[in-house]
Amino acid sequence: MDENQISREVVSSAIEVHRGLGGPGLLEDVYEEALAHELQLRGLNLKRQVFVPVFYKGKEIKKPLILDLLVNDSVIIEVKAVEKHNPVYESQLLTYLRLSGLNLGLLVNFGQRYVKDGIHRVVNGLSDS
Repeated sequence: MDENQISREVVSSAIEVHRGLGGPGLLEDVYEEALAHELQLRGLNLKRQVFVPVFYKGKEIKKPLILDLLVNDSVIIEVKAVEKHNPVYESQLLTYLRLSGLNLGLLVNFGQRYVKDGIHRVVNGLSDS
């Protein structure tokens, strides 16, 4: 399954989770766990709270980057549960992609009335095909 196929599964799963939990109003951790479960039910390989080492000028920084979810070792999912979207979230996700060497990330904000309005695709050199 390529990144774009995974992306479609993540979007569909996020909508299912949002609907199943009754919409916005819960903590990020609740949505993250439910989304992880939904993705696993759909047969995707999933890792939660993945530590990625960060280096600066050859020195490893003591505090690693922690990814919310990593799907099939190729797509990062950053989970939010905030009322308003802030474009800096997408910039942060792009930084995560660059530091991890991956190409696709999805910002999923469950704090929106309709989660489809809270899903943002962030790419780092990936074709949109």
